[in-house]
Amino acid sequence: MKDTDGSLVRDSSLVWLASGVVGVSFGAVSVAGGLPVWVPVLMSLVVYAGSAQFSAVGVLLAGGGPVAAAATGLLLNTRTAAFSLAVAEILGTGRASRFLGAHLVTDETVAFALAQPDPARRRRAFFVSGLGLFAVWNAGVLAGALAGSALGDTARYGLDAAFPAVLVALVLPTLRSDASVRRCALPGAALALAATPAVPAGVPVLLALAGLFLHRRPAATPGDAA
Repeated sequence: MKDTDGSLVRDSSLVWLASGVVGVSFGAVSVAGGLPVWVPVLMSLVVYAGSAQFSAVGVLLAGGGPVAAAATGLLLNTRTAAFSLAVAEILGTGRASRFLGAHLVTDETVAFALAQPDPARRRRAFFVSGLGLFAVWNAGVLAGALAGSALGDTARYGLDAAFPAVLVALVLPTLRSDASVRRCALPGAALALAATPAVPAGVPVLLALAGLFLHRRPAATPGDAA
């Protein structure tokens, strides 16, 4: 069990590193823009929504009100509803487990969990990656908020590219082995890429869900009707 947890921690560490760097950037940008330190810190603990947090803070700093900021964040985070359905069985049936798991649902934790070979390992992978990501993100946000504008733009370090790189690595095995997944994923990805220059961050992921309409149910066998 310890070896299993160790391998999950090792495999998750690159995503945690990138999350911490982006978290530092979020905290620094928020405070440098004029928000008090507690705003990005509390938002990261309670909302915990990554790109939706950046968008909401951007609305606030541009002069928009809390309602507009919340609406923007909700729109960009709508995709997590689909992600939650994908990991519902992984989270278990207990109320505490489901409540905690719902808060930890992100692109990265879902992709990491679903890439595992069996249900038990998927559950452990979800919570190991999710709890680590939550801790590192919030630590990064706090550090960035306290540092204010002294750090500058952390995106120049390039570590934010680790997020898409890791996600691609996680989904490739499934794409190679399952033709039905490819039939849905490739058109969805093409649609998302085409829409990216024209829509806000987060929306292309929602548009990519259109690929699910190409999903075909497996043909019923005579034994299924019995």
